[in-house]
Amino acid sequence: MKRIAIFCGGYSSEFEISIKSANTILANFPEGYDPFLVEITKESWTAIYRNERLDFNPWNLSFEFQNQEIAIDSAIIYIHGNPGENGKLQAYLELKDVPFINSGALASELSFDKWYCNQFLRGFDIPVAKSLLLTSIDAFENQYILETLGLPCFVKPSDSGSSYGISKVKTAEELQPALEKAFAEGETVVIESFLNGTEVTCGVYRTKNGIHALPLTEIATENDFFDYEAKYLGASQEITPARVSESISKNVQEISKKIYQLLRLRSIARIDFMLVNDVPHVIEVNTTPGFSPASLVPQMIACEGNTIQNFWKEILEIELK
Repeated sequence: MKRIAIFCGGYSSEFEISIKSANTILANFPEGYDPFLVEITKESWTAIYRNERLDFNPWNLSFEFQNQEIAIDSAIIYIHGNPGENGKLQAYLELKDVPFINSGALASELSFDKWYCNQFLRGFDIPVAKSLLLTSIDAFENQYILETLGLPCFVKPSDSGSSYGISKVKTAEELQPALEKAFAEGETVVIESFLNGTEVTCGVYRTKNGIHALPLTEIATENDFFDYEAKYLGASQEITPARVSESISKNVQEISKKIYQLLRLRSIARIDFMLVNDVPHVIEVNTTPGFSPASLVPQMIACEGNTIQNFWKEILEIELK
């Protein structure tokens, strides 16, 4: 049986969400494989194998179990943020010639950075919000930001996969604290104009029959936007399938598949949109979308009548070829 390491944890504020996602995948893993978790922190790498926590050697990607050195055959990277979602671990595995099912290092790094990803997609005539990139907190005068983007606007860490550090700015006085909050989470910050519409999201993955788009989920949050509390603490209503027409749903699915191809993604990705006058505007691309029991992609899979186990079976069959 192929021994597959599910890398989880990481350095971001969503460490615990990554652990939950990885455990959901592990609990629903298809038969015929020997899966286990590898938990990464800045201090150590730990294999969780057959209910034992064992030191994992990152240099040769192996661990010792019952006096036997066990090396991994392939990997699934399910770290939200650094060093997984941003492509660092993918690059390391590529260097070590260890196969993994995720999007490659370049695709992961590009899609991870909100500003660069949206500028890339803009070049292919895919609508995105008007935005400014800040490499320092004083890169632009606040007045210039407000005149360029208007109010309300969104301030987000550009180079962070976390839901932390995001603010909806409604007044001029709220801008500076929002910038400080965002720069506490990332080294660059993107400020986007407000898109007034209906938020939907679409999961996409490859099967032997080609790229497949899952049913859309509509996000009706009780908060100002789909923040950490809305995502993980129940402060939102997630409706699958989304309450949109069939033509709009198919349009969003086709655009999602196009983006998946343009970015050369692999395995599961989730693409978030705001429908403004029925026109889909991309908010962001997630190459490691949440996969805890409360997450969106498992809801889409269930809506389609599929199981999580069969879903991962389809992905493993195509991505490990």
